[in-house]
Amino acid sequence: MTFPLSRLKVGIDVPWVTSWSAEPVTGVGACLTTPGLPAVMQASRPGYGKPNYSENHHYRQRLSVQRMLCPMCGQPTQKGDRWTLTAKRKTAGTLRAQGLGDSIPSDLADTRVVIDAGAIAPLHKACAEASAVQCPHLSADPALDLKTFALRWMISPLLVPTDQPGLPPVVAFLQLCGITDAHDRR
Repeated sequence: MTFPLSRLKVGIDVPWVTSWSAEPVTGVGACLTTPGLPAVMQASRPGYGKPNYSENHHYRQRLSVQRMLCPMCGQPTQKGDRWTLTAKRKTAGTLRAQGLGDSIPSDLADTRVVIDAGAIAPLHKACAEASAVQCPHLSADPALDLKTFALRWMISPLLVPTDQPGLPPVVAFLQLCGITDAHDRR
């Protein structure tokens, strides 16, 4: 099937991390973002077909978290310009109870507050502010809260089962949690 180039611009009209209709999942394979772990692989043709706004592209999402790339524009974020709109404060103990214990430093107390960004890497402040206005999902969220992202973070692979017998779960996305300062209990 042939997909036309969209008039919508990737990184301007549509977030860079968004999956497009011309980008089918292609199976499981080795991924540079998850060394040693099999991952969901997906074709890469951003800007072709129609954007699937509520679906992240598997590889671009993992790359955005691993390299701290802004999910809106795809460019690197820098210390001092990393912002989140949807992250929630949780305790390290809550994340351990949710099965993410392998990714949480053992010296991090269960009561320590972390910033659970889920699968959304920090954005540049300008990109976050534009997204809050332009994105229907974000602009409708009464709990939207623009806040700086932590200077330290941890990454956890989010695994999904496969439909192939005997194949263990594979990485679909990466989850990101910021580690707050010890005194930050908000």
